[in-house]
Amino acid sequence: MTGDDARLKAIAALVGLRGGVGADYVSELLGEVTPDRFTVPVEADAAEIGLSVLQQVSGPVNSLINGFILAFEVLADAYEEMDPGTSTEEVLQELALRIASEPD
Repeated sequence: MTGDDARLKAIAALVGLRGGVGADYVSELLGEVTPDRFTVPVEADAAEIGLSVLQQVSGPVNSLINGFILAFEVLADAYEEMDPGTSTEEVLQELALRIASEPD
């Protein structure tokens, strides 16, 4: 899977959630980004195997995160054009305060 494919999966997940497709479908969609097989050195110890797997997962996960960030930036710009009285920073600060005040 390419970086563009992973970014498109992120955007598709957001569209799906907003469209009401359900969390199971979105989880499956996002799960397609991670490799289903990993290559590890034959004689590797546990630490080397873990590092190898981490390196193979980090690329697709980074691309997925980049897709979410790109989608947010585009939506934030559109939002601020439509409602210049409330910045996306204010909306995010309100969200952070709400999360911080909720019990775990």
